[in-house]
Amino acid sequence: MMEPLLWAIGMGLIGAVVFAAIGLVSGTDETAVVAPITLLVVLLGVPAAGVFSFFLAAVISKHITHAIPTTLLGIPGDTMAAPMLADAQQLRELGVPHIALRKAISGGVLSAFIAVPLAVLFAWMLSPVADEIGQAAPWIFAGAAILIALTSKGRWAAVAAMFPFVLLIVGINSFVTAELGHALSISFFLGIATGPLIADLFLAMSPAGRKSLERSGPREFALAPDVRTWAGRMPNPLKVLDRKQVAYTSGAAVVSSATFVFSPVAMTVLMGEAVGARVKNGYHKLTTKMAVRNGTTESTYIAETLIPLVALGLPLSPMAAGPAAPLFNAPPVYTVNAETGATNNLHNLLSTWEFLAFGLVAVTIATLVAYPFAMTNAHRAASWVMRNVSHEAIIGAFAGLILVICLYEGGILAVLVTVTVGLVGGLLNRMFGMHSGVQFMGYYAAVLTVPAMIALG
Repeated sequence: MMEPLLWAIGMGLIGAVVFAAIGLVSGTDETAVVAPITLLVVLLGVPAAGVFSFFLAAVISKHITHAIPTTLLGIPGDTMAAPMLADAQQLRELGVPHIALRKAISGGVLSAFIAVPLAVLFAWMLSPVADEIGQAAPWIFAGAAILIALTSKGRWAAVAAMFPFVLLIVGINSFVTAELGHALSISFFLGIATGPLIADLFLAMSPAGRKSLERSGPREFALAPDVRTWAGRMPNPLKVLDRKQVAYTSGAAVVSSATFVFSPVAMTVLMGEAVGARVKNGYHKLTTKMAVRNGTTESTYIAETLIPLVALGLPLSPMAAGPAAPLFNAPPVYTVNAETGATNNLHNLLSTWEFLAFGLVAVTIATLVAYPFAMTNAHRAASWVMRNVSHEAIIGAFAGLILVICLYEGGILAVLVTVTVGLVGGLLNRMFGMHSGVQFMGYYAAVLTVPAMIALG
């Protein structure tokens, strides 16, 4: 037990430090940055405890520091930060962006500590029917894909677009298998994950598309100073939030920890509006919604990873099919059998109690690393990033990482698969609101449901 614990602590610390820094860079989508690096960690042979702790500490840290550009600069730190923009803007106009930041990240820390044990509990309750769910996996994936598409921005357009997208995956997969002698999975995954980025790169090469990406000039920002309002090095989130905010944030964390099949963005919006409707005072409503919404980003990501992972081993949630996908399927290390639904991944390698213990280790490490940093150095960190960090350099680094992984799996053909799937998926995302979670479920429907349907015929 000591060796897995040391791996969990070491990799959790690496994940927390790396992604606390990445969270400061606006627009770094979770799927596009967390998933490829987690995949690299898996392929490097890191033990299961280290992989799990790395991933969980990474997403928690990123969702703490993503609030810095969101609240102080008015630009979303990532996809999950977008629902907080309107409330953050109103608090900036009131002259209290630092209060918005502290409420948001304190809500995130509180929800993370609540979500881990609750998600493990809900997963344990589902475990008795795990075999039946596994046998019905091809049909569950199809139903989950349609449900997730309906809860996305695209709604019926996303549902309709899923059918040609699934056929595209089936066709490319058949062609690649015939050429290489084996199927690809990582390249499809990376194409979906980086779809919006690939689509933007193609648009930038087009005279017509380039106009949609042009900016009239550099954006200007006004930053509030860092002001310490507590004693000691470690602030207490239970004191940063008032009693009602603690209660509302905790309640939202409990609800969102159980609803693991819905879109995290949709749950973030829903929880914020549900709580906001119960608060009358305008200022208190805005600060409470900041805490609840950022808390929901943490609890949904944790629950949508842990419940499918602990109970089933199948990626049956938007999160499990997106940023957390390498924890389920990262051939040849972790696999999901397309015909039988059998798994060989973290579900099989860690016990329920290990998920709980290592999950709490990851939450604790991420909190100790990212929370005091964000509370005390937000102004300096945001200013330094905006002045010195090139967004293009970050994109270039991830593009290089993706290229190496694709070449590892299937050579130039795998690179072409990633670009093709990314271009189509990115345009579907941009034009029809078919986000990456829907596309990942479409991929699993292509490799699980379509063969099952053919077998019936």
